[in-house]
Amino acid sequence: MTTDIRDIPEAHVDRALDLAHLAFHATAGDATRKRQRELLLKCERVGAYDHEEIVGFAAAHRLGLSVPGGELPVAELDFVSVAPTHRRRGVLTAMMGELLGRCAAGHRPLACLWASEEAIYGRFGFGPATETYAVEINTTRPLALRVTPDPRPLRLIAPADTFTVLAPLYETGRARRGGRLSRDEAWWRRAARTDDEAGDDAKDGPPRVVVLGAKDAPAAGYVVYRVGEKGTVTVDELEAADAPAAAALWSYLASIDLTRKVQAWTVAPDDPLLHFAADRAQVRVTGQWPAMWLRLVDVERALTARSWAAPVDLVLDVRDATLPANAGCFRLTAGPSGAAYGPTGDPADLTLDVRDLSACYLGGVLVRRLVQAGLVEEHTPGAARLLDAALETEHLPLAGEGT
Repeated sequence: MTTDIRDIPEAHVDRALDLAHLAFHATAGDATRKRQRELLLKCERVGAYDHEEIVGFAAAHRLGLSVPGGELPVAELDFVSVAPTHRRRGVLTAMMGELLGRCAAGHRPLACLWASEEAIYGRFGFGPATETYAVEINTTRPLALRVTPDPRPLRLIAPADTFTVLAPLYETGRARRGGRLSRDEAWWRRAARTDDEAGDDAKDGPPRVVVLGAKDAPAAGYVVYRVGEKGTVTVDELEAADAPAAAALWSYLASIDLTRKVQAWTVAPDDPLLHFAADRAQVRVTGQWPAMWLRLVDVERALTARSWAAPVDLVLDVRDATLPANAGCFRLTAGPSGAAYGPTGDPADLTLDVRDLSACYLGGVLVRRLVQAGLVEEHTPGAARLLDAALETEHLPLAGEGT
């Protein structure tokens, strides 16, 4: 089947949204649709047209992504959908090829997405680069901890103040962990909507924001949460400077009156809570899954822009069926002082697909585990372990919700 891939003009945005809701079996109320439309008007929109009917749709938000040692431009893909009448006809392949090509031409070395169907995106070079845990705390008894919580005072702030107070703390947290998207003031305003403003988007009551630290002193962390009718505290986001600060915030959540449990859906696998909780029967991991899927669009720029924990000098044979400029044998020479990456005629130490290189890029996936899984071929014994040591980060990457 031949489809026409072209930009979706503003006049067609509502039609594109109708397709996305159809593909995802979603019903959107007025508040949700208004929010989605506002987002789409600010981002790149690609459609697959069968004559004048939109049969495929994908959007790309222009953002920044924290990577080890800094930040890089990223295209966050969203609303990726194909009409049920046009599946398995190459529509998605055509749209993804167009979007990734535009990313490369527009000097965006990374692309990311949250996959509704994880089996789809590997063939386009995306790999699961971050892992997230769901955690549940039984709060019918006091939270038992092995560390002393930070003694600084806790204070509630108005949702309208979240940008001023929380954004600097969030940026500090981004510098510690890879995989976190940039946020502008509009993002914080959307996150702080009251029930009246959120309409059908409201869940579990209005957001409550608690900050650790006196008003006239630097804050050590914050938590955004909601309390549901059945006594469940749902954590939207918790940011803490260190373990005592985290302990203070988790202790607060566990002590809220008339509640029975705390649940958090985006917890890093190395979150200190999982270590300083004195009773792991009280603090349980209830789920684990890949969160953000990452794609290196420009492998050279991505590898030379991040920091490296240890020296490494290896030849990588990279496979990339969608973006051939990335494919071939390249020598990676990197270390704490910087990195260089360029084509070479030397034999490869490792052969790997770009999806697997993308999965390992933020330091959350070990190359040697992929060798053991038969996904990466190690030609030089120990090469995977050397690359792992160079890719290592102090904190595991973490990705919360997308735009």
